[in-house]
Amino acid sequence: MRKKLSVFLFGVVFLATACRGFGAGSDHEIVPEYVLTYAENQAEDYPTTLGAYRFAELVKEKTGGRIQIQVNADGVLGDETSILEQMQFGGVDFARVSLSPLSEIVPKLNVLQMPYLYTGAEHMWSVLEGNIGKDFLNSFEGSNLVALSWYDAGARSFYNSVKPIRKPEDIRGMRIRVQESELMGRMVEFLGGTAVPMAYDQVYSALQTGRIDGAENNWPSYDSMAHYEVAKYYTVDEHARVPELQLVSKFTWEKLTPEDQKTIRQCAEESARYERRLWSERSKKSEERVKTKGCEVVELTPEEKIRFQEAVSPLYGEFCAEYVDVIDAIVAAGRER
Repeated sequence: MRKKLSVFLFGVVFLATACRGFGAGSDHEIVPEYVLTYAENQAEDYPTTLGAYRFAELVKEKTGGRIQIQVNADGVLGDETSILEQMQFGGVDFARVSLSPLSEIVPKLNVLQMPYLYTGAEHMWSVLEGNIGKDFLNSFEGSNLVALSWYDAGARSFYNSVKPIRKPEDIRGMRIRVQESELMGRMVEFLGGTAVPMAYDQVYSALQTGRIDGAENNWPSYDSMAHYEVAKYYTVDEHARVPELQLVSKFTWEKLTPEDQKTIRQCAEESARYERRLWSERSKKSEERVKTKGCEVVELTPEEKIRFQEAVSPLYGEFCAEYVDVIDAIVAAGRER
C-alpha cells in the first residue's frame, strides 16, 4: 500500500511540474497585436533596407512583440509611386520613399530637391535636424501619410555610356533617365538633354540597349545595380543632395495608441541614425569599388560647377516661387556654418 501511495504522489508531482512548465512556456509566446508591412525598393544589403530591418527590430523589442513589422525589400510590393498609392488607402503600412514621387503629393518637398541647394552634407543635416526639417515633417496634412524620420541618400550625380561630362554642353542631346518627377525632368531639359522618366529597375536594360544614354544617382545605387557596367562615365557634379523619408500610412497610424505612436517615432529616429552611419560607409566603399571596375570619374572644376548651377537656376522660380523664404533660410544656414 505504501509503495502504491508513493507512486501515486510521484505522478501527481510530475504532472504538476509538467503543467507549470507548459504554462511558463506559453506565457513567453507573445501573439502580436499588429503585423504590419514595410515596403523598400532597394536590395537586401542596401543601407536603407538595413535601416528598415533595424526599425522593425526596435519596434518589436520596445513593444514586447505586440507590434511586428515585416520588411519587403527588392521592390516586391511595387515601385515607389504605387507604394505611395497603396499607403494612401491603407494597403501598405510603412515605407522608405524618395522625395521625387512624394513631391507630387506634397509640392513643398520640391524645395529640398532643388539642384545645388546645399554646400555639402553637413549643411543639409543641419537644416533637416533643425526647425526647418521639423516643418517639412509636419507638412503632410491631407495626404493620408505621416512622416517619421529622414534617411540619407547621398548626393546624386550624372553618369552615362557616351562620353565624359565636363561641362553643361556635354549633356546636350543625351537621353537621361529621371525619376517620375517633373522637377527632375525639367532640370535635364535646362541642361539641353531629353528627360526619360523610368522605373529604377528598368535603368540597366535601358542603358544596355541604348534606350537611354545616361541617368543620375548616388554612388551606392550606381554600384548596387551595376550601372557602371553599361555607363562607365560618372561626373561628380552632386546636383542634388536629396534626403528620403520613412513614412507610415495614416490609416495604420490612427489605429495605434499615443504611447505606441511615440515608440514608433523614437524607433524611426534611431533607425535613421543607424542608416546614416551605414550610408557613409557604403558610399565610400561603392566609390572605391566602381573605380576598380573601370568607371571613369570626372571631377568638375569650380568654374564649370557654377555654370551648371546657372543653367538650372530658373527652376527655383518655376517650382518654388511661393517658398522663397524657406529657400533663403536654407541658404542662410549654409553661410552660418
